[in-house]
Amino acid sequence: MKKIKTLINVILLSVLLINSLSAQRSIADSLKSMSYIQNNFIKVGIDLNLGGAITYIADVKKQENLINNSDWGRQVQMSFYSGPVPFEPVGKKAAPFWINIGWNPIQSGDVAGNRSKVLEQKNTGNTLYVKCIPMHWPLDNVPGECFFESWIKLKGNTVQVHSRIVNNRPDKTQYKARGQELPAVYTNAPYHRLVSYRGDKPFTNDTLSVIPNHNFPKDKDIKWAHWQATENWAANVNNDGYGLGIWNAAVQNFSGGFYGDGTFKGGSKDGATGYISPVNIEILDHNITYDYNYTLILGSLKQIRDYVYKNRVSKQLPQYVFKKDRQHWIYENTTDKGWPIKNKLAINLNKDAAMISPYTFWKAEDAPILTFNAIYNGNVKKARVYWRSLNKGFENQKSMEFTVIPDGKLHKYHISLKDSGNYQGILTGLKILLDADHLSNEGNTVKIFAVSLNR
Repeated sequence: MKKIKTLINVILLSVLLINSLSAQRSIADSLKSMSYIQNNFIKVGIDLNLGGAITYIADVKKQENLINNSDWGRQVQMSFYSGPVPFEPVGKKAAPFWINIGWNPIQSGDVAGNRSKVLEQKNTGNTLYVKCIPMHWPLDNVPGECFFESWIKLKGNTVQVHSRIVNNRPDKTQYKARGQELPAVYTNAPYHRLVSYRGDKPFTNDTLSVIPNHNFPKDKDIKWAHWQATENWAANVNNDGYGLGIWNAAVQNFSGGFYGDGTFKGGSKDGATGYISPVNIEILDHNITYDYNYTLILGSLKQIRDYVYKNRVSKQLPQYVFKKDRQHWIYENTTDKGWPIKNKLAINLNKDAAMISPYTFWKAEDAPILTFNAIYNGNVKKARVYWRSLNKGFENQKSMEFTVIPDGKLHKYHISLKDSGNYQGILTGLKILLDADHLSNEGNTVKIFAVSLNR
């Protein structure tokens, strides 16, 4: 009986997905509401009937669109994630295949064929602006309790985008951090080679990596590759090394791969597609305003990499000052006092509460000292800092305890990481266990003003 029910569910899901995709394609094909800008090198277009998602990028001479639009989960678009999982507001059920995604507003529309709604748009001839109410991808006609904005301009062979989500959720729960696509980028089948740099010598023209990750139509689950892009970019290119790069200077955690058969043929409306996304793990509060920037680069691998090298800001040692946001830090076993952030993080001292930095990159020899600015209350006596090596997780042997003073006053702690024999080599992240005695200090908070690595 269980097998029969499972088979029925699979059949129903297949019918749902086929009908949904057919509805999306027929609606999309009947709409002509595109807004374009172009310069001497590149042309970009957004679809005002799909929330202003980018559906067209082409070299002005070749006029070949690289962006895949097989369904409304593709394009180049904004996509955000939070709890609960599943997210099923009153009277609605998530499509079974997507039930584990949870809260997921996206820019284009939903799996059932309902489009996101553009509220405002402007085309100056040189720039594009769009504001929309997104749709929850796994649900049928559930608008997001938020709005999206994006500002798009061209520079040479690049598309430069500033994106924003403004939340207004009635559910005020602070859910766990989730990976956010910043943005999601889908290219057509010929651009199937996923290339990035994930080595320990960034910005030295060291050897690039071709990241193998091929999902076939017969596969039951699509599994993307995940890696640390230590130069903050990746590209989907064809066999000649030409294609589309994505650079997000604030992100080193990337996902990507290819879906389709082995012919690597197909156009914008075909199912085969390449995928890339810079992914930061972030907390999205019920009332957050969250911004990010990225650049799409059209050209050869050399042109893509050269652009990143020329335009990057010279890398400094990791410095995090929590004036108006979390600086991409997340938590384990705890929450903070919520958005907005004003000059500090006020973190609840639950048992085993910890804060974790975003993926970054530094050499131990360049940063022997950790500085930690904090106000402690309660019974805390010690904290512990962990450091993560390239392509590794946090390990007990790569950590150090330090004493804190729970007197309700601001203290600047200087921890000599160089005194640990295991503090060496290339490092990519920090974790701070806020109470190393593993006590419960329910009702107390620790206020964190800054964390920095220093010489």
